[in-house]
Amino acid sequence: MAKKLYIKTYGCQMNVYDTVRMTDVLVPLGYETIDHPEGADMVILNTCHIREKASEKVFSELGQLSRMKERRESKGEKMLIGVAGCVAQAEGEEILRRAKQVDLVFGPQTYHKLPEMVTQALGNTTGRGISNTDFPVESKFDFLPEESLPQGASAFLSVQEGCDKFCTFCVVPYTRGAEFSRPVKDIVEEAKRLVSNGTREITLLGQNVNGFHGEAPDGKSWKLGRLLRELAEVDGLDRLRYITSHPNDMDDELIRTHQELSALMPYLHLPIQSGSDRVLEMMNRKHTADDYRRIIDKLRDTCPEVALSSDFIIGFPGETDRDFADTIRLVTDINYAQAYSFKYSPRPGTPAAGIDAQVPEDIKSKRLAMLQELLNAQQMSFNQSMVGKTLSVLIERKGREEGQLGGRSPYMQSVFVQAPERLMGQIVDVKIESAKPNSLIGSVVTGDFDVLNAHTVDEAKTEMEARI
Repeated sequence: MAKKLYIKTYGCQMNVYDTVRMTDVLVPLGYETIDHPEGADMVILNTCHIREKASEKVFSELGQLSRMKERRESKGEKMLIGVAGCVAQAEGEEILRRAKQVDLVFGPQTYHKLPEMVTQALGNTTGRGISNTDFPVESKFDFLPEESLPQGASAFLSVQEGCDKFCTFCVVPYTRGAEFSRPVKDIVEEAKRLVSNGTREITLLGQNVNGFHGEAPDGKSWKLGRLLRELAEVDGLDRLRYITSHPNDMDDELIRTHQELSALMPYLHLPIQSGSDRVLEMMNRKHTADDYRRIIDKLRDTCPEVALSSDFIIGFPGETDRDFADTIRLVTDINYAQAYSFKYSPRPGTPAAGIDAQVPEDIKSKRLAMLQELLNAQQMSFNQSMVGKTLSVLIERKGREEGQLGGRSPYMQSVFVQAPERLMGQIVDVKIESAKPNSLIGSVVTGDFDVLNAHTVDEAKTEMEARI
């Protein structure tokens, strides 16, 4: 009888990828996933340490799971609780001290050792959970099995981990370690396996993905632009994306790739965090606002249709009204398709947490509201500019309404259509009829024939060709 596994995933796309790979690692032990913790033989919280009160949320969740475990054990049933990810890496000992029912604590670089940790935990009689938050010399990717389940029409593929930038607000260098890039051969092989299982679009992941410098088959080091070109040759892989990038690693080769590679979608998430040079220096970003503007100008000159996204931290220690005005000015100048803004919150152990000049919460909230209003207006304007256009959309999920399917435009917008489920996993042309703040609504079109009466897009195209 299969053992039941539930993994709750917090945070970034990298954690989503890690959760999938943890599942793959545990398949040989007889685990299969379920979508709720009730009845699970093992529950893992795959945690994120980026946002405010991340650890408090984890401890709150652990309190509920501990009570569930006690009820299960009173019936003679075994249940393991594990904590993975960046909170585990940063606060592993504190987790074991405060949450006595936790059996496993392990960081992002050690989940390939999960089978042996689980075996050890099942036989553990010490009364204290097992912890592994090392940064091993070997790469976890060398020990991961092949993917056990199809990932769907769109999938994540981790190509780079860690960061050497040491921004003063960020915990990533301490929780994910130094930058590491996977060998090109391994990445291409994983991409081919994903495509063979139905994936049409792959998003390359990395904490600093455009800093990729993986070893190529010829022994040389390839940058991200060259890797993207290699992946575009994979038969059946129609779309490529990558996230998240640092402005300092946005080189000319990568910018040209946006122009020359049709499989690379015209969307780029390039965080700047602040429009103030003074704040950028305090953040240790190692570039100025005008450096960023020049990169954007070069991108738009090379690939005019590229849609831009960014991240902004509001209320960084010492941020003044003038600094915030510089951020508003930059956002106005760039005119983003979408962007994300957050109030600064101190991350324990980071240099910025020790700065005395913390901005009061009410000022942070006021500034955040002003910035978000501008960003929302820009996003709505960008979405409205799509009305009347026909966009190529990868259908990948059901919508909330009856008979509705959803997917992504080349510009990363959510697009919803009324269409039969047989179009799931297909790339279809959609005429956009209306725009909402966070999505587009349209109808499937394919020229002078009705794709809705065909079994697949490919069959519909065959039908059209037969008519000609």
